Amino acid sequence: MPNPHVIIAGAGIGGLTAALCLHRAGIKVSVFEQVTDPRPIGLGINLQPNAIRVLSSLGLDRALAATAIETRELIYMNRHGQEIWRDPRGKFAGLPWPQYSIHRGQLQMLLWQAVVERLGPDCVRTGRRLMSFTQDEAQATAHFFDANANPAETVSGDLLIGADGIHSTVRSHFHPLEGPPKWNGVIMWRGATVTEPFLTGASMIWAGHSAQKFVCYPIGHAPDGKLLLNWICDLKLDDAKYLKPEDWNREGNLADFLPRYEGWKFPFLDVPAIIRAAERIHEFPMVDRDPLETWVHGRITLLGDAAHPMYPIGSNGASQSILDAECLADELANGDVVHAALRNYDTTRRPICARIVESNRKQGIDVMLDIAELRAPDGFTNREDALPQAELDTIVADYKRLALQDAETLRRLAMS
Repeated sequence: MPNPHVIIAGAGIGGLTAALCLHRAGIKVSVFEQVTDPRPIGLGINLQPNAIRVLSSLGLDRALAATAIETRELIYMNRHGQEIWRDPRGKFAGLPWPQYSIHRGQLQMLLWQAVVERLGPDCVRTGRRLMSFTQDEAQATAHFFDANANPAETVSGDLLIGADGIHSTVRSHFHPLEGPPKWNGVIMWRGATVTEPFLTGASMIWAGHSAQKFVCYPIGHAPDGKLLLNWICDLKLDDAKYLKPEDWNREGNLADFLPRYEGWKFPFLDVPAIIRAAERIHEFPMVDRDPLETWVHGRITLLGDAAHPMYPIGSNGASQSILDAECLADELANGDVVHAALRNYDTTRRPICARIVESNRKQGIDVMLDIAELRAPDGFTNREDALPQAELDTIVADYKRLALQDAETLRRLAMS
């Protein structure tokens, strides 16, 4: 493809990773972001080894290691603090790459800095919201407004990537009747608390069940040997008053959820104390969208949350966006025709992400928590009686293969 030019709408994790992958392939990129002053907002996310493979290939491994926490283990437990399943993660499981837990905003700023350094400061235009676009046989043309909703600029290129999130302008253009994201009745309250290390100091905890869950994991180092702990409280409420526009920065109220967790005091962690110690709490409904029949329309395609917003089960959202970025860049670099490259990208990535979305709606790997609650609501004397090891092994192995997180896939990629 001679001297292609790609327009990316959205400078989130997926859009910025796509810019880096495309630049590595020698493809010209222009990135447009509606935020005027990008800052490291948000809370914690996990990056699976399959995503770290991509970021490491982009030369970001040292920066990640200096910022993130390398996750040692994932522990599932019931609401009584009894262990259901323990899994070593990343290199601690013998995989070629680590798993990292990191502050979402720090990851975005790390990617942003890399894009600016490698592609130049003029590559990313801030304060530019995509308002409309057109295409013909030769090019795609995007029209952007500024922060005051005034026409700002019009840009043409060989293709347009909609990496503009769950409320994607690109997606809504092709699916105007889709409506708002689908809520499953669960509200997530999230916060970050500076605390002493617990267990290995790099452990992830999934406790409870789908109607009431507590998740926590360290995402950074704090002074005096302490850690910044990211935590999430999930409650199924089925209350229409919580159906508000999704905003990771909406303030949460302790009174809405803390009373339900007052008794959650594990030998290694006092959950209510951790919650109370957070400086700020964010509230967010758990939402996704139905899988699409295609992400591609001529010279226009979707990527990341614009293509496949999913419930945060199995820590997959950001990682799948990164895999989207690599795949799309590879197809464009290896092909001579935009339409064929986009079709190959769609054929490769869309079915995988659709399966993850559908699996997460059924609780994915977290289904073991619901099984434990159903079979042993008061706890168990012997976990094997309630959840045989063979059953757990099957649940875990099936989900890892589905999400391309299994050892066989990762080792094969390491050899390619």
